[in-house]
Amino acid sequence: MEKLKGMVVLLTGASRGIGPIVAEALAKRGAKVALAARSRGALQEVATRLGELGAKTLVLPVDLRQPPQREQVIADVLSKFGPIDALVNNAGLETEGAYADLSWDAIRETIEVNLVAPMELTYLVLPEMIKKKAGHIVNMASIAAKSGAPYAATYSGTKAGLAEWTRALRLELSGTGVRVSTIFPGYIKEVGMFARFGMKSPWIVGSCLPSQVAQAVVEAIEKGTAEKIINSPPLRYSFILNEISPTLGDWLMRLSGVVDFQRRKAGK
Repeated sequence: MEKLKGMVVLLTGASRGIGPIVAEALAKRGAKVALAARSRGALQEVATRLGELGAKTLVLPVDLRQPPQREQVIADVLSKFGPIDALVNNAGLETEGAYADLSWDAIRETIEVNLVAPMELTYLVLPEMIKKKAGHIVNMASIAAKSGAPYAATYSGTKAGLAEWTRALRLELSGTGVRVSTIFPGYIKEVGMFARFGMKSPWIVGSCLPSQVAQAVVEAIEKGTAEKIINSPPLRYSFILNEISPTLGDWLMRLSGVVDFQRRKAGK
């Protein structure tokens, strides 16, 4: 078991959604938190709140769509905080809409932020972690990685890719001292895009609280949890059905109202 106290943690997507809640959970456990996102102002607000808790923070404005900025954010943490003990890849674009209606630029940017950026940031921190035989990568996926969400096909694809890449990497790094975890949140209440819609999710899908997601991140690092689904139980049975029979899985998605819900959420 690792303790977060004194650890240097780089958290992407730290300015909005569940980012600030995850940052606070890490800070309360004594971590030094490097906060990365595009908005300097929003990051500074988060840093101020964490400072009131006595936490050491670092504000890092970065556009993760840009490869040079990914390299720079790692360099900035190393120069100002020292070696990175844990990387939490939380940043993500929730691109929604009928796939054929989206611009290719929007699709490409979603892939860059949700999948390529976590892979590159991990690539940049791994050599030092392997060298010191310690470190942790936490990747924020989604239940959409387990069961693709219509009208969020690009998002689902990036999260599924992230989840399976993480699984493969975890097996590859076994015995090195570096641990890798995946978090699978469902529809998150109170903050983020789903909360802004003000819609109640179908019974089979359910939802979760941001505090539950934040606690899962903390436990992943401190207890070495490999994977954690944060969501109401019924949806998990649909994951099994999808594996047994994709046709029946699709039928259940339509019958339960998930497809119609996603269509309305996307404004269709």
